[in-house]
Amino acid sequence: MRLNPVFPALVTAAVLTALLSGCQQEEAPPAAQLPQVGVVTLQPQAFTLTSELPGRTSAYRIAEVRPQVNGIILKRLFTEGREVKAGQQLYQIDASTYEATLKSAQASLQSSKSLADRYKLLVDEQAVSRQEFDEAQAKRLQAEAVVQSAQIDLRYTKVLAPISGRIGRSAITEGALVSNGQSSAMAVIQQLDPIYVDVTQSSVAMLKLRRELASGQLQKASDNAARVKLILEDGSEYAELGQLEFSEVSVDEGTGSVTLRAVFPNPNHDLLPGMFVHAQLQAGVNSQAILAPQQGVTRDLKGQPTALVVNQDNKVELRELKADRTIGNQWLINEGLNSGDRLITEGLQFVKPGDEVSVSEARNVQAAKPTLAATSGKARGQGE
Repeated sequence: MRLNPVFPALVTAAVLTALLSGCQQEEAPPAAQLPQVGVVTLQPQAFTLTSELPGRTSAYRIAEVRPQVNGIILKRLFTEGREVKAGQQLYQIDASTYEATLKSAQASLQSSKSLADRYKLLVDEQAVSRQEFDEAQAKRLQAEAVVQSAQIDLRYTKVLAPISGRIGRSAITEGALVSNGQSSAMAVIQQLDPIYVDVTQSSVAMLKLRRELASGQLQKASDNAARVKLILEDGSEYAELGQLEFSEVSVDEGTGSVTLRAVFPNPNHDLLPGMFVHAQLQAGVNSQAILAPQQGVTRDLKGQPTALVVNQDNKVELRELKADRTIGNQWLINEGLNSGDRLITEGLQFVKPGDEVSVSEARNVQAAKPTLAATSGKARGQGE
């Protein structure tokens, strides 16, 4: 059997074609794979700007109990550390000398009054002169004033509570001598319900807040602008809301701060004067805020906050930011990022500005909750 002479030629051509095809496949470089990054698309949202300021509690009213007459203390009529009512008797001073003085004054008044009444009848008959009658009337008025003064001194022997509140320890005991005008108080009464909370805010922060409100960057937080929350020393939140009363009209030259005063209900006396607390004040509402996750914000060698974003051509851009507050796990961006920007939060270490990237939704950032930020957002200054 003879082979067709064309068949070997066809086999040889097929082998050569396969060899050439293999060489071309080996020589062609593999297609480059784009770096994968996770992004968060930024959207404006509203939140309430809250400032947390340190402060201390102070009594709503304080009254120092002092004697207004001289004498020996006979009785103490209250229990230390308990509540007292306004007008309640606290001490009894020996009243014997004041009672005697009052009786003497009343006797003199009776004599002066009788003489004045008798002269009144005689002056009409011209039995006494008009001058003598006027002198008798003046003596009667003087005697009435002496009686009134003696009655006041006698009343002051009962030392009464000037205000309602909690009374502290007694500085004197029975048998002690007290005097009118003494410098030391017998006891101190403090009204604790309601109670004041005095906090301090830097004048720089106050000026910035006023500028933001004036420019329209922030809006007033409506009726809740004067509401204040309180964080206690142990980190717990006080159950009652307070009301901002006033701000000091001058700046402390030593600290450069302004004092703000809030008043809080204190029905259970959980707050005591002198406690260190933190007050959360609602300053204003930013209706178009840009909040960036902290994972996407870094700092350069100069400490300037920066971020990497993906533009419309899927290329990386470097942005310099202005961000001076954190709200939870996010930065409040003043400048540098806009609505719709795709902020890189995953894969930052594998890319640099100018690189073309493959984009996917970031998985290391929780979804933003504007309603939560708007009601309970906790804003802190940079570095806090």
